[in-house]
Amino acid sequence: MRIFTIGYEGSTQAEFIAALTQAGVRRVIDVRAVPLSRKPGFSKNVLAAGLKEAGIDYVHLKALGTPPEGREAARKGQREVMARVYAGQLETPEAGVEAARMAALAGEKPSALLCFERDPAQCHRTLLWESVLPDAEVVDLYA
Repeated sequence: MRIFTIGYEGSTQAEFIAALTQAGVRRVIDVRAVPLSRKPGFSKNVLAAGLKEAGIDYVHLKALGTPPEGREAARKGQREVMARVYAGQLETPEAGVEAARMAALAGEKPSALLCFERDPAQCHRTLLWESVLPDAEVVDLYA
């Protein structure tokens, strides 16, 4: 299985959609706990509409997002704390259900895990695929 990842930090919605389209992505799986953004074009409904116009499906899996304590640690550069908090999140029943759904969705068509951070090494989406899809071929996209 192949899974793409992408962060929208530093890009416009048009650049973001162009990167997805060029890579052949047909579905975005939003793994933000809070799918809102101060960055124009990246809040859930506006993003979903822009993706739909480009022929790309949008799915939000809230339980695969990082809890507040983990987001705070990430903002402070405390990667180890963020990873520990996120590991706990992945053990919740809700995250287990959504992780199975994510894997099934990614198996249906080319899909990209979406979060904010441009650098996948600084984002929970890397921890997510490492935990849920450890044997997947991962392609990190940059917009």
